[in-house]
Amino acid sequence: MALSRIGKKPITLPKGVKYTVQTGSVLVEGPKGKTTALIPPGISLDEKEGVLNVVLNENGSSAMHGLARALVFNAVEGVTNGWKKELDVIGIGYRVELKGKDMVVFTLGYSHPIEFPLPAGIEVAIDPKQTHVTVSGIDRQKVGQVAADMRSLRKPDPYKNKGVRYSDEKLKKKVGKTGAK
Repeated sequence: MALSRIGKKPITLPKGVKYTVQTGSVLVEGPKGKTTALIPPGISLDEKEGVLNVVLNENGSSAMHGLARALVFNAVEGVTNGWKKELDVIGIGYRVELKGKDMVVFTLGYSHPIEFPLPAGIEVAIDPKQTHVTVSGIDRQKVGQVAADMRSLRKPDPYKNKGVRYSDEKLKKKVGKTGAK
């Protein structure tokens, strides 16, 4: 039985982080809140001196070993430091503003502003220039999904480099049409 390379890595539990194993999942509590991570059947958790190991049982799948470790690690990291994604809004007249506590309004060159409701557990910070958005929360999957949904409102245009993109995303600018000779 081959073990997963990622699944073998130990997870260090920072101070103030507690976990409770339930049927099919684990509840992780920390300074920033609490979240749950799914544990597939055939996988168990073993703690020794503040280090958590994900153990593959006899009837477990080695493919699920690495997945379970990654999900538990993401939950532990989320309740201690949190996760964040940064987006840039690029284009003349393109901007973002916060309306209330749970509504983000995008002005992206369409005939109408786009209202984007925020799900529970997700926070958004917008810089004073209204062109930089930081999405943060304790659930890595939810943070990534909200950032991807915001980006899909106006994907980066390869010809004019306008649109909503991740801050670390590199775009290759394409050359437009050339005149007929």
